[in-house]
Amino acid sequence: MNRIIMHIDMNAFFASVEQSVNPDLRGKPIAVTGGGHRTVITTSSYEARAFGVKTGMAVWEAKRCCPELIIVIGDNRKYTHTSREIMQMMQDYTPDVEVFSIDEAWMDVTHSLQIYNSAENIAHLLKARIRHRFGITCSIGIAPNKLLAKLASDMQKPDGLTVITPEAVGRTMERLPVGELCGIGRKTVRQLSIMNIMTCGELGRCDEDRLTRRFGIIGKRLKEMGQGRDDSPVTPHGEDDEVKSVGHSMTLDKDIDRREEILRFLLQLSEMVGRRARRYNVSGRTVTLYVRYADFFTSFGKQQTLTSYINQSAEIFKAAQAILDSVELEQPIRLLGVRLSSLRHHTEQLPLFEDERKKLFATQAMDEVNTRFGEMAVTFGSLLPGKDKRGSHVISPAWRPSGIRNVDVK
Repeated sequence: MNRIIMHIDMNAFFASVEQSVNPDLRGKPIAVTGGGHRTVITTSSYEARAFGVKTGMAVWEAKRCCPELIIVIGDNRKYTHTSREIMQMMQDYTPDVEVFSIDEAWMDVTHSLQIYNSAENIAHLLKARIRHRFGITCSIGIAPNKLLAKLASDMQKPDGLTVITPEAVGRTMERLPVGELCGIGRKTVRQLSIMNIMTCGELGRCDEDRLTRRFGIIGKRLKEMGQGRDDSPVTPHGEDDEVKSVGHSMTLDKDIDRREEILRFLLQLSEMVGRRARRYNVSGRTVTLYVRYADFFTSFGKQQTLTSYINQSAEIFKAAQAILDSVELEQPIRLLGVRLSSLRHHTEQLPLFEDERKKLFATQAMDEVNTRFGEMAVTFGSLLPGKDKRGSHVISPAWRPSGIRNVDVK
């Protein structure tokens, strides 16, 4: 059966929510940021984008592009509440809703057409409800698969509705730059350009063996993408693929170079990673430390593979500390990240020894308190003296609502 997939993309979501709740911001160039005196632009309104303000810019850089820019400190709870409400609206039209990020989702409406007649009717109803309830807009793409639906939603912004029919796939892909497809990043675009492949049409016609020699096992997938083919299903929440890695990073309020300061932030990151790993019921063998220096452009990542699987925060921290001690820092640090990978999914078993059982029970109790009352409600004593000096928790639009419900932006 031919599928009919919709991709819903909220337009400048965080900024639109702020403009909706505060009439004084409507029609003005605004940018949403995290807390602290130094952070980056999380998103900006379309009025600000017209001046060249982009996600990821430093505030000073954004203000240089747009001197009249209004900076708004992000309100995480406001965005997650709005996101959940919108995702719940989608459930009224189909149970097959896959949340891609806090402001994006796919809907498989193949079996809903006997009620609503067409996907376009569903799109118009959903857009009207979102506008009426929240005063914000979204762009919707309709296509035979997730890849093309995502592509279609990007074609008309803001407040667009684009349909790619099965008959139109070939001509749509023929002259489309390969970088327009979700999943093909800048590095892949550069490598494809070396092969004189600039468009999806050229990619779809390229010999599969040639692509495989260059890109390995993803060569076949790249060819399918160039042809507009994608068989991946819309996966509702709770039916997701297993977690492949768990990581957290933070932009610091000020550049740091003192070891004790760096270790404090590493401990906080290790606790955040460990708690998520335990929630997903996974352990990992590979710990990666990521560092970005004060010049913003220079960074590095280094990993260590252990002999056993871990998910305890103290063990993750110990590995991250060992990596830190193995490198010579060239500059003060502005961003730190910790990731746990090479995961193993398992069922919980009680440790054999009493000391280990006590440690497990204490960790579980700590996790339950933090889940209920928010990040760092209970934490390591060494973090308490500087709790007000934590890094800037900038929300990334790519984070899913379920993953950020307890993170405050202050």
